[in-house]
Amino acid sequence: NIPNPFNPSTIISYYLPEGSFASIRIFDTSGRLVRTLVNDYQESGEAEVVWNGRNLEGCLVKSGIYYCRLDTGKYSLSRKMVLLR
Repeated sequence: NIPNPFNPSTIISYYLPEGSFASIRIFDTSGRLVRTLVNDYQESGEAEVVWNGRNLEGCLVKSGIYYCRLDTGKYSLSRKMVLLR
């Protein structure tokens, strides 16, 4: 994600080598789901999504460490992000 640390939003870029169902979810350090950004079939290639630092209810989350997790049919990847308010 760029920028990292971020405030108020960050761009999450990713590449899928082949078309597949993909999900991008944000978790807090306790493993609780904070937000789902992508949950759909994605064509192969580069893509990006913006996280605006809000949770499922649309409320701003607190400063801290969050994890972005990309899951596809074959791949899984997690990255740490830091939100500074």
